Amino acid sequence: MSELSFELRRSANTVTSREQRHVAFWGGTVGQLGAVELVVPALEVIPVGDRETGGAAVTGESVPPSSFTGLAYGGRPRLARGRLQVAGQEAALSRGSWRTSREGRALRIRVVGREYRYQERGNRRHHVLERAGARVEMTRSSASLASETLRGTAGGAVDSVDLSLAILLEGVYTRNLSLRGALISAPGRLLDRLGG
Repeated sequence: MSELSFELRRSANTVTSREQRHVAFWGGTVGQLGAVELVVPALEVIPVGDRETGGAAVTGESVPPSSFTGLAYGGRPRLARGRLQVAGQEAALSRGSWRTSREGRALRIRVVGREYRYQERGNRRHHVLERAGARVEMTRSSASLASETLRGTAGGAVDSVDLSLAILLEGVYTRNLSLRGALISAPGRLLDRLGG
């Protein structure tokens, strides 16, 4: 696949009761792969009645399904205790949480026989997913879960697995991929964890 640009637009469900969770959807057409949708929280990947776990999922016509679950924060799953599945396979995740540089704090992913690096670029609205010979850059219209659009640019030997994974990670709380973001978000994550 050569250079590809795409945009996913947000819509949300209509919440009818206080017990029902607010669910957001981003959908659009991604080149020849057709329709793709990101859902947060993806209730189908969260255990019933579990209020501590958040989930995100990507589905589409020609992309492998992918999902991420982790401790919930602000409606999104965090990297903490995170579990990533791509095309039915469990991924191995690692990151240097004590590192100071963005490169050092990048999320490293091993799945479907590939090794990826996902990191924040510029500011918290810009992220890059890379593997040997392929790169997907994602940009949110805002840093919050209420972001109206997710824009992507892919280059190199990018395929449907790369795109599914890059889109999925936009539904995950990754503020701590930069040292500044980790320091700013630490008090809120601690209070959230304590039930505050």
